[in-house]
Amino acid sequence: MHAAPAKPTLYVMKNADEVVSALASYVLHAQKEAVEKKGRFTVALSGGSLPKMLRGLIGVESVDWDKWQVYYADERAVPLDHPDSNHGLCEKELYSKVPIPKENIHPIDTTLLDDLEELSDAYEKALILQFASKDSARFPIFDLILLGMGPDGHTCSLFPGHELLAEEDRWVAYLEDSPKPPPKRITLTYPVINHALRVAFVATGAGKQEMLSKVLDQPELGLPCSRVRPTGGSVCWFVDEDAAALVRYERTEWEV
Repeated sequence: MHAAPAKPTLYVMKNADEVVSALASYVLHAQKEAVEKKGRFTVALSGGSLPKMLRGLIGVESVDWDKWQVYYADERAVPLDHPDSNHGLCEKELYSKVPIPKENIHPIDTTLLDDLEELSDAYEKALILQFASKDSARFPIFDLILLGMGPDGHTCSLFPGHELLAEEDRWVAYLEDSPKPPPKRITLTYPVINHALRVAFVATGAGKQEMLSKVLDQPELGLPCSRVRPTGGSVCWFVDEDAAALVRYERTEWEV
């Protein structure tokens, strides 16, 4: 019998700084639970504004950086120092400011940028090394996946109406036709995202109002963000009042 998909929990903070603070508490709680249980904390990060929103973890003593294993929810097929690289962005906003061991961070293999199938296969193999022998599940079970929401409701590199929304077998898939540049990318698929123990979305600012309302109030539209419904875990949204202005969806009080 399959577990019912998780219903999103919505946390609304006064402003972006409060979102940063709440997100840091949430990540620390997830880390503590994972490290106590397994001695490691597996995380998948996105790009966009997300790495900057993790600034609440910088300088915090209770972060066990040596226990983190960091992957990417999606990545652009560009060199790691390219302005479009999610890894490059995370390096700039987070890794360069915290004592995380370099070997605990898992970027794409940039020698394979000209062959997206090889690139996505190699990233899938890196995940298999981390997860398969330990969790022996059909899909990896991340402790935490941190996501953003695009202006069209996309998340990772899963775009509205794209064939990858229907991918059911692969852990990592590639696309050459991203509607948002750069066109060539790899991405985690829904089976991986929806096997995570925790998924957290972060959205701030008035520019997110209409789309956030569509994603939470009209899940029947099937927007990519609305399809994130973990079957054995939880999904929550950390947003500010500006982003939540049009949302009718039930709010949950944030408790530290």
